[in-house]
Amino acid sequence: MDNENLAQFILASVAIILVPGPSVMFVIARAVAWGRVTAVLTALGNALGMLLLSVFIAIGLGPLLQRSELLLVVVQVLGGLYLIHLGIDAYRHRQEHADDMIKVEEVKPSSFQILRQGFTVGALNPKALVFFSAVFPQFVDSEAGSITFQLLMFGLIFAALSFILDGSWGLLVGSSRDWFVTSKNRLVVLRTIGAVVMMALGIGVIVPVLIEYLN
Repeated sequence: MDNENLAQFILASVAIILVPGPSVMFVIARAVAWGRVTAVLTALGNALGMLLLSVFIAIGLGPLLQRSELLLVVVQVLGGLYLIHLGIDAYRHRQEHADDMIKVEEVKPSSFQILRQGFTVGALNPKALVFFSAVFPQFVDSEAGSITFQLLMFGLIFAALSFILDGSWGLLVGSSRDWFVTSKNRLVVLRTIGAVVMMALGIGVIVPVLIEYLN
């Protein structure tokens, strides 16, 4: 793989990851709601989900999605609906989670659930989907060997960068959470903010997609 192509790909990946989107905002919302460990596990699950998505792109899903506008819309809408579902669930249980910190630790999602939720958001991330299918091929060197292998390597690099950058967001936001969780009222506010962010993000994903598709 050409070093110049690889460097350009890394720069493009960092830029797309840092732009606020479903993955970044979801990790931030979980950091606000549950702290640093949950945020980092969410980032890990998200990165694994995007890695799986990149594998599908590498073996031929990308061209299929580019040819089928309806399939692309369906994947984007499913991702938005999942975020809305998580936001509603967090809002419904905001008082329960704020009763005291011991109970919060008992009722918060398990590590597996956190990874699974992050994985789902990553696998259904419309920004990653479009980036993988439309941008990855631009960095392929047809003379450097298997194109499928190159696409898989791009996916692995992108997932690793996503975990590092999104995890850093989670650590930063989660570190400022401690001041809030000593108060039930502040914790309720945090849970509410996290829920609203997830619901708004889900709506923000769905509405533009449907408007563009219907027009």
